[in-house]
Formats: sequence, C-alpha cells, structure tokens
Amino acid sequence: MTSKSNDSETKIEHDVHTQRKSRRIQKKYDENISRYFSGSYHLEAEVPTDVVIVRYGELALKSPGIRNWYEKILIKNIVAMLNSRGIPYSRIRREWGRIFIETIDSHAAEAVADVFGVVSTSAALTTEPSLEDAASVCAALAQKFIRDGEFFAIRARKSGNHPFSSVDIGKACGDAVWNSMENEGKKPRVNLTSPDKEIFVEMRQSLAYIYLRTFIGVGGLPLGTQGSMVVLISGGLDSPVAAWIMMKRGVMIIPVYCNNTPYAQNEAKERAFDCIRQLHKWAPRHQFTTYEIPHGPNLQSFIAKCNRKNTCLLCKRMMYREAYEIMKKEKASGIITGSSLGQVASQTAANMYAEIYQLPVPVYHPLIAFDKTEIMDMARKIGTYDISSRSAGSCTAVPERPEIGANYDMIALEEKKMDIETMVSSALKAAQIFKL
Repeated sequence: MTSKSNDSETKIEHDVHTQRKSRRIQKKYDENISRYFSGSYHLEAEVPTDVVIVRYGELALKSPGIRNWYEKILIKNIVAMLNSRGIPYSRIRREWGRIFIETIDSHAAEAVADVFGVVSTSAALTTEPSLEDAASVCAALAQKFIRDGEFFAIRARKSGNHPFSSVDIGKACGDAVWNSMENEGKKPRVNLTSPDKEIFVEMRQSLAYIYLRTFIGVGGLPLGTQGSMVVLISGGLDSPVAAWIMMKRGVMIIPVYCNNTPYAQNEAKERAFDCIRQLHKWAPRHQFTTYEIPHGPNLQSFIAKCNRKNTCLLCKRMMYREAYEIMKKEKASGIITGSSLGQVASQTAANMYAEIYQLPVPVYHPLIAFDKTEIMDMARKIGTYDISSRSAGSCTAVPERPEIGANYDMIALEEKKMDIETMVSSALKAAQIFKL
C-alpha cells in the first residue's frame, strides 16, 4: 500500500493479542538488517525500520469511549500527514497506549511527530518478545551504530507478562552489544549517565521494539476533537501563532482576514494568506474555509465621525462583530485573536476590556501572557516567522496617539455616531470566501 491509500484500505487493529507468524517477523527483520549492512542506510541519518511507534499523552486520561474516539481521529490525521508527505506505509494498528505504523521509511517518524496529539515517535525494528531475539537485534545495530571508543547504554522497558524484568533485558542486550563490538575489534565502553549512543528496547506482550532515536511530538489533542473557532488573521507574527496553539488543543480554525485597503498595502493580504497556507500544512486532511472581509470602508467611517484616538478600538470591536456573525454561520464556538497583554498600545488591559464591552462574543487570547521573544520562537517552529517578517507596510489608519486607557462607556457612545448594524451587514455581504 502506498501513501495514496485511503482510510478504508488502512487496517486498524484493535486486538492487542493479535498473533504474528514468526517467519514473517524474521523476514522483515532480515530485510531491514540486510539493507542496513549493505550500505543503503547512512549511519545516523537513517536507521533500519519496519515500524514507527507513536506515543500520545492526554488521550490516555480520557474515558474509554472518548479515548477511542480521539484515537480514531488521531489515526486519520496521521494517515493524512503521511499521505501529504508521500511516505508509504502498509498498515496502522493500535494497542493500549500506542499506535504503530508499519513502514520501512524511517522518515515517517519525523513526519508523524508533527501531528497534533502525538507526544513522541520512534522508527523501530520489531522482533519476537524474547531476550535472545532482542539481544540479537541490538548486537546487529551496534556493529554499525556505535563507533570504536564510544560509550553506549541500553534503555529497556517492558509491558505485559514476561518471565524477566527490565533489568534482565538491559543486561542481556548490553552483553550482546559488548560481545559484538569485541568481535569486531572495537573497545566497548558503558556509560549509563551520559552515553554517546543509546539503544532503546521496548518489550511488549506480542513484540519487542528496538530503536535508536525519539522525535519529540507537538503534543496537545487531535485536531478536530474540539470543534471549530474563527481566528482573526492579520499576517503579523502573533495571530498565526495564536491559531496554531488553538489547533494544538484540537480546534479547527476558520481564518478571517479583514482587508484594510486603502489603509494597507496588498502585500499585507499576501502575507496573511501565506500564513494561512503554512498553517494548513499542519492540518493536511482539513480544509480551511477562509473569509476576506473589506474593512477599509469601516475605517473611513471611524476616522470621519469619531475621536481619532479611538480608531483602533472601534476597528477591533467591528472585527469582533463581523467574526461573530461568521462564527454563528459556521456553527463555530469562539473567536481567536493574537492579542498579548501590553505588547502594543492597543492591547492594554483597559483597552482589551473596552474592545469586548457589551459584545456577546466568546473571545480567546491564547498569547495573552506570552513575551514577544516566546511568540517569535514559536513562529519559527511552526514556519510562519519568515512569512510574517516580510515587509508589508503599516496600517495608515492607526492614529499618531492611540488611546491606551479606554473608557468603555465612551467607546459605546462613540459607536452611536454610526449605523453599526448596517456597517457589519455591508461588510459581510461583500466578503469573499475561499477554500484553502
């Protein structure tokens, strides 16, 4: 089966006691070790693999019914990520606390680590759950993996019923590695505190898994388990990071871009949509319903009819109203912003209160207590930093001296100077909808 396999072709096994034929396991092992020793693997860049171990965290704390539902969604998201990156696999199965992807492509481990809900992954070799078989695989790996004079350590753990302990696994595999290295003319050295190389052995009931490396996953909850929310995307550093954080918590996003033309350059729109496309790489099986709302006419009204220092506050309140209407239309459950307390003049505590005063709008600020450097680091991680750093000019509607300590009653009085409902209605009628 290739990466084009659909969900119906992917076999997901629920029975943790599924038995495998020993010769089938041995054949897979022999093929991978053969490739490893023939030089088709590059030392430390690629490792012999016949399965990828996928670990998750919070899902294990849910009730059985919810956990089962979350796991199924997680597997669908894993399949989509593998397909989007052209990584082949033959089957995906799950056991208690683990998901296993049968593949000989070790790059699958790194790809799946980018799936929300995944805590870590490892590209591994499987063998029979016995001390002898596990020790044999460890010895074979050590011949290529551990250089002369390097310190090594065996990290062993087990689950299920076995006539031996984790310590026994460590001893048996360590002895096999030591003897194998000596036979190769190398000088083996053991250091359990800070070794140069580690070999991990995970002994489960039906199989043993041996691997050399673990990729740290993004964690969180599977995307799609917490419904959907509207996110106000500007294309700057903050809003894409805020969207990503909520995606990490299982929320599907509905991006909304408020186009401030003629007070913004076209580059601002391009930057915002490029950020949305980058976020979509983290959600390959999901389609982003994206709205572009003409916001320039509203800004013109604020500038012409209201106190100039309140322009930004009135602008944000209007964006919330527009996003709220979209939220209801899309049956979403909240609005996400990139606001961070005190980061800019418009994001003081007083202003943020005034922005939502008397508005029936459920607003989420995932970056509320983040420093700018923390946000920049996250933007680099998710791939939006370079996009958001592109020059796109500043909004020319921003007043020279914006309000930093807004009186919410005064903002409400300012809005009475305009026909707010008509402004919102007109903006939404002119909105464009894209499927990204």
